[in-house]
Amino acid sequence: MPIELERPQHEQAVQSIQRYFATHLAEHMAEPERPLGNIAARGLLNFVLHEIGPSIYNQAVRDVQERLSRRVEEIDLEVHEDEFTYWPTQPKALQQK
Repeated sequence: MPIELERPQHEQAVQSIQRYFATHLAEHMAEPERPLGNIAARGLLNFVLHEIGPSIYNQAVRDVQERLSRRVEEIDLEVHEDEFTYWPTQPKALQQK
């Protein structure tokens, strides 16, 4: 299942990739004065989404499953109600009948 971003997030990711290359990798590029183009940044993003995205997604699902499992285990503590509490709350005279 390929991971697809909504258009605004996709555009922001492309801009972020371009900025990262300009800030951190410019001196390692063949033409450091030439910024990473939009097409190259989109290609890299699409590769990462296709190749690495599923691993990140699957790990996130595992993390959520673990967290939900812990929460389900704690539910009894949060919603537990004591049973048979009517008589202990009554006056002593009624408790003895």
